[in-house]
Amino acid sequence: MSGQAANANPPLAPWLQTQLRTLLAQRGHAWLLSGPSGLGQFDLALALARAWLCEQATPDGACGVCGSCHAVAVHTHADLCLLMPETLSLALGWPLDEKTQDDLDAKKRKPSKEIKVDAAREAVSFTQFTRSRGTTKVVLVYPAERMNAITANTLLKTLEEPPGAVQFILATEAAHQLLPTLRSRCQGHTMHWPSHDEALAWLSEQAPGEGKGAARPSTADLQTLLAAAGGRPADALERLRAGPSSASAQHWQALPKAMARGDVSALSDMGPTQAVDALQKLCHDVLAVKAGAQPRFFRVADLPGGKSGGPGFMALGAWSRELASTARTVEHPYNPGLMLETLASRARQALAAK
Repeated sequence: MSGQAANANPPLAPWLQTQLRTLLAQRGHAWLLSGPSGLGQFDLALALARAWLCEQATPDGACGVCGSCHAVAVHTHADLCLLMPETLSLALGWPLDEKTQDDLDAKKRKPSKEIKVDAAREAVSFTQFTRSRGTTKVVLVYPAERMNAITANTLLKTLEEPPGAVQFILATEAAHQLLPTLRSRCQGHTMHWPSHDEALAWLSEQAPGEGKGAARPSTADLQTLLAAAGGRPADALERLRAGPSSASAQHWQALPKAMARGDVSALSDMGPTQAVDALQKLCHDVLAVKAGAQPRFFRVADLPGGKSGGPGFMALGAWSRELASTARTVEHPYNPGLMLETLASRARQALAAK
């Protein structure tokens, strides 16, 4: 990897850059960045860590060219500890400790979706080591809600009284799931929502090409995918990267009526977690229209029954509660294929009920 490529850091979205400047102007050894998914918690947290470690930082953040910035870019900075689930570390390309990597390579176990207590203990040990460079060390925890009570308690004492110049950043998409004692030891920062126009403009800039010489995604398709993500630009970008924007937008628009038919093939490209999320959005919008409000995730014309007719409040309320219950255990389905069939069948029943 060339020095230029290694040191290159993708520019932050405008609303994240504004927040970074604000955070850097304040003092504090522990920050809790909280808000819904898709608002850039991890990007902001890493930019903040990079700036704290940078050898030539400015009020706008890290310089991007010094030795420290290079080390962060290639995921080898000795003064940066990332505390994440093993699944996320692998997905983002951050190294695991040697024993963990050996166990996973030997298929002795599957990577954990939680932040393990052993990793938290290693993070505490990390804070005791002498700095390798610069004036500070940083521990970044994401997503912080993936810590159970034992893992969180392992960090509490160090988080309250860190040795030397150690700084913490906790980023979460579910702050209510964190221990109150953990939240109380951090300065809070609520992630900012970009305006619709700001998010749409950024999404258009970030949209990947759809083939050699192909036109960029249309504004209409981007609006559909941004609505599907609930206005969260990072989540919308994931949808864009998953396939052609026109196909993704058409698939999303066709989903409500496909579910009214019980057509499980409309869920075939989703995992159980994504399917439950999509159905919760559908249930929300059908309820909203039934109550005389505007839908958030779909167009009125795409919903079963349109502005009139459709299922009754009792049936929709029961379906909503079922989906909420399913969402709590959906990451561990006994049979994913069978679960999708059950979800589609239940959607058809709920949308046909009066």
